[in-house]
Amino acid sequence: MSATDPTRHASRTARGAAELKLGEAAIGLLRARLPEIAGLTVTAIIVEVPGYTNALAGPMGAKIENAVQFALGGFLRLASSGEPGTPLAPTLEAAYVLGRGEARSGRSMDALLAAYRVGARVSWRELSRTAVEASLPADTVAKFAELVFAYIDELSAASVSGHTDELATTGRVRQRYLQVLSRSLLQGDTREHLIAKAEQADWDPPRTLTAVILPSAHLRGVLGALDPRTLHPDDDLADLTTPDPLGEEDPAELGVLLVADADGSARTTLLRTLRGRQATVGPAQPWTTVRTSYLRALQARRLQLTAGADAVVDTESHLATLVVTSDPTALDDLRRQVLAPLADLRPATADRLTETLREWLLHLGRRDDVAAALHIHPQTVRYRMTQLRQLFGPRLDDPQVILDLTIALSAKAPLEPARPA
Repeated sequence: MSATDPTRHASRTARGAAELKLGEAAIGLLRARLPEIAGLTVTAIIVEVPGYTNALAGPMGAKIENAVQFALGGFLRLASSGEPGTPLAPTLEAAYVLGRGEARSGRSMDALLAAYRVGARVSWRELSRTAVEASLPADTVAKFAELVFAYIDELSAASVSGHTDELATTGRVRQRYLQVLSRSLLQGDTREHLIAKAEQADWDPPRTLTAVILPSAHLRGVLGALDPRTLHPDDDLADLTTPDPLGEEDPAELGVLLVADADGSARTTLLRTLRGRQATVGPAQPWTTVRTSYLRALQARRLQLTAGADAVVDTESHLATLVVTSDPTALDDLRRQVLAPLADLRPATADRLTETLREWLLHLGRRDDVAAALHIHPQTVRYRMTQLRQLFGPRLDDPQVILDLTIALSAKAPLEPARPA
């Protein structure tokens, strides 16, 4: 039970009980009517509080009726004792447990507090009628009313404490399960294990998940605008990545979001939400294979792809670059191989011809377009292409060589033709 739980003290109710003199006849009459009063209270709650219309029907209604009768019995023990030291712990403990049970059932405290208000009204109506039948003086009836409502306040406070404690406990446990699930998703756990962990975390799987990498400082600012099923691993990127470098970025300052159902038109909304937050967005994937999305976003982050000052790096717009850079060492080997005819040239000459060859491939041999891209005269392009044809010979007419050259030169990385030993 909570350290601040109201079952530890009941001073207001106890003081009222010490001042109340009901007499044996009135107490006996009140006790005899307890079952009837409890039944009327439960009926009123079912009618007036929508959250309990179905919950209190059938066997559950009988249990709650017994609980109401127990609470009223505790009240009468208190009222009949005339002693401020009469223990309230049993009834307040029951109210505390009731609050925890409501939280576990998924109901908010609004319904329970409404039930207490209805219960207080109905109980007092019936108790006061009985007090009048017992010919209690008006001042005693007034004190009796004060004690009834003080007692209901104590019960309400105990239930609120129980509800709060249960939510805190289950919330922490669920959060731990969600963290386990998030890490398993990023590590590429098996589908069977992921489904089991989702069930354990009481997480309703979406159709797709999309990995987003962004500075940790921006995480909280976007979470409120995303699907509630979005997962946010507590680990920073330093704990989630392999030792591969992330350029000049510190992995410890980056975080990950696994955004639920951000595919199709929803992706446009996601990109707009992330604008200006230095985010990199992977592709939407079936939720059990979101590791693919995460690895692609990570690769794009490592390549330091840019998309303007405030734009988001959308990996779907950089697929060709991601493909040709997926194996950097193979790409380096391909470059050296296809640019071997330039190996004996002076570096400055080799660089100019390589740049011209790249633009010639990208512009499908259109001389004027190549000249415009390089800011040179079309005749200069013609001269350089003559040099290249002399160096490469008939290979520039070979489709396979053209494909290899296109791939090798497509990514703008340092181009270093092999040099003679």
